[in-house]
Amino acid sequence: MAKTASKKKAAAARAAANKLLADNRLARHQYEILDTLETGIELVGTEVKSIRAGQANLRDGFCLIRKGELQLHNVHISPHSHAGSYFNHDPLRVRKLLAHRREIDKLRGQLDRKGLTLIPLNLHLKGSWIKLTIGLGKGRKLHDKRQDEKQKQADREVKSALARY
Repeated sequence: MAKTASKKKAAAARAAANKLLADNRLARHQYEILDTLETGIELVGTEVKSIRAGQANLRDGFCLIRKGELQLHNVHISPHSHAGSYFNHDPLRVRKLLAHRREIDKLRGQLDRKGLTLIPLNLHLKGSWIKLTIGLGKGRKLHDKRQDEKQKQADREVKSALARY
């Protein structure tokens, strides 16, 4: 009995260590995600505290490859409330993403194809590290979005019909 209790505690600790901090739900609507990559992100101390408090907004963000480095642009991380203005960070600064050279080269090759872009999908904890999942996406047209909505609606109707019986 004691072993199952300790296993449950360990599973709860792992689940808490892999917590979702910020999500870009609009990205999956606006883009068809072809590939994802989990990267590290270079942050300063007040940014870490703000992200852990849930003060990050990924909605308008995008990633670029400049000088062989992945960079995160236009992601707003609010200034930390308990730090002075001198020690706080710029909310919209360009942040460096940490990935292996092979992964960056693979993404660069795929980005050379027309119409693809890198979008931040979510910020999450992995142990004590803050990780960013980026997606290689292709922009959806309006008719693609409508088709996706019709499919979701049909799935909902089927699921509710099955639940009634």
